[in-house]
Amino acid sequence: MTDMNEWSVGRLLNVSGSYWQACTLHTGVKLDIFSRIEEGDATADAIAGRLGSDVRGVTVLLNALAAMKLISKTGDRYANTPTSRTFLVKESHQYIGYMVMHHHHLVEAWARLDQSVRTGRPVRRRGSADHEERESFLMGMFNMAMGIAPRLSGMIDLQGRRRLLDLGGGPGTYAIHFCLANSDLKATVADLPTSRPFAEKTIAQFGLSDRIDFVPCNYLEEDINGVYDVAWLSHILHGEGPDQCGMIVNKATRTLEPGGVMMIHDFILNDTSDGPLFPAVFSLNMLVNTDLGRSYTDSQIREMMSRAGLKHIHRLPFEGPNASGILSGIL
Repeated sequence: MTDMNEWSVGRLLNVSGSYWQACTLHTGVKLDIFSRIEEGDATADAIAGRLGSDVRGVTVLLNALAAMKLISKTGDRYANTPTSRTFLVKESHQYIGYMVMHHHHLVEAWARLDQSVRTGRPVRRRGSADHEERESFLMGMFNMAMGIAPRLSGMIDLQGRRRLLDLGGGPGTYAIHFCLANSDLKATVADLPTSRPFAEKTIAQFGLSDRIDFVPCNYLEEDINGVYDVAWLSHILHGEGPDQCGMIVNKATRTLEPGGVMMIHDFILNDTSDGPLFPAVFSLNMLVNTDLGRSYTDSQIREMMSRAGLKHIHRLPFEGPNASGILSGIL
């Protein structure tokens, strides 16, 4: 067995060229190839006709996807694998294509990582995303949260809690599943106004419009209104610098009743900041895309919570995909 701590020429080159496969997957999702295959008559000619695309280009793409084992090929016909049918066909309830497209929209910035490293500044400016990028980001977050929230809502005891703040909650996935698991709980999703259409649509799909409301809120510039006994902050601290994070935690804490609980969910570094791998690399994603964002260590988040007046701060026994974790504290 190869020691993953040892680098060889082959492994170095595999990592160096891995974006080729990533871009192949991105293109398959962007062109909705997997859904087109499900329509039947899945030859390259037929699929190219549906897409209005060049036959040669579509054929080369289909063969590459087949080589990646994302689709299968028999004669001149292509078919989805169980994996692609489940996760890459738009009609599937487990579709993750939005997250794939979010990754696609980050490629240009990542290609200029050296510039960000030299200057310490992002190469991608905030506010530059169009509707498609915003949809990919929000629904990508929904894709990822849907893989976590149903399980997590059964692990976290909110019995007796009545009002939850889902700060920066985007489409409201966590608020939805916390409410589904706790019949007496109501929730507010507080996020930028651009998130509202996605949130209200998603909340309505789960039949929870009477228990979850959306409040437009720029929590960096505005106070957070309302009184809650639970505050849930999922994947919002990493987009900001330390001072801004401290301010966010303070503002959220001020909405809590005495005895209220705050939970912070994020990609959490160890206290030497050199692992786990994903949070460490994710800090580079924040470098190229934000002014001051980064992954934070367990101790750094605990300190933010303590300064805000929270007590009994502890790490929950949960590890999500990509080394996400949860710190909890009581007011």
